[in-house]
Amino acid sequence: MTDRFDCYYCRDNLHGKKYVKKDDKHVCTKCFDKLCANTCAECKRPIGADSKELHHKNRYWHEDCFRCAKCYKSLASEPFSARDDGKIMCGKCGSREDGNRCQGCYKVVMPGSQNVEYKNKVWHEECFTCIECKQPIRTQSFLAKGEDIYCAPCHDKKFAKKCFHCKQPITSGGISYQDQPWHSECFVCKTCRKPLAGARFTSHENNIYCMDCYKTDVAKKCHGCKNPITGFGHGTNVVNYEGYSWHEYCFNCKKCSLSLANKRFVINGDHIYCPDCAKKL
Repeated sequence: MTDRFDCYYCRDNLHGKKYVKKDDKHVCTKCFDKLCANTCAECKRPIGADSKELHHKNRYWHEDCFRCAKCYKSLASEPFSARDDGKIMCGKCGSREDGNRCQGCYKVVMPGSQNVEYKNKVWHEECFTCIECKQPIRTQSFLAKGEDIYCAPCHDKKFAKKCFHCKQPITSGGISYQDQPWHSECFVCKTCRKPLAGARFTSHENNIYCMDCYKTDVAKKCHGCKNPITGFGHGTNVVNYEGYSWHEYCFNCKKCSLSLANKRFVINGDHIYCPDCAKKL
């Protein structure tokens, strides 16, 4: 006698019939569809014994229902992502939905695309541009002012100090003279072009000179000793009279050599005399 082989639920004999094994129980396809089949998360209909079933994290789908919620592409054999709201999406649509958005165009920055990250924000490479010239920064250096991004040339043009001499931006180093900034290479003698950084110099009528050129080309000559009156060191004090200048130590009586600085004097020809000596002439 042949042992019976029955459906667990309806007791129909399963010999020669299609059946499903569910939790160690043998179930005919009719009872399986009615009592055991999982419900498709998409169409909400039972996934029958004759249907191919896909599952992910305790959720089930018909094979034909397992599609991207955005583009409806079949995901049965494709990478996918499951969102918190229950939707499943292909990699491309998932990136568009959940990916970082460009701070320039506000579109999604796709994984693997050329992009720039700065201060926890992301841009498409072509959207990361200088706020002044609008050109992409790419591999150039850049500087930020608040939320604004500048390429180095535009930053220097807008914010860097301008050289008092050539009016161009000073990007590094420089010299300050009379509260004005200068390029080191612009801070040179007006006459011989000798660099004056760290050297003795003087100014005259908005120009600067090394000491040698100032003495030779600019400084007045003492009417007494005929040497330059530089205003430096010995001879700082100067006496001026009717277009002539003297070192204070040269402003002496021609005859008795008495210093006449701040005293009465008499000029006779090219010489000066004290009043006493002048009377004896």
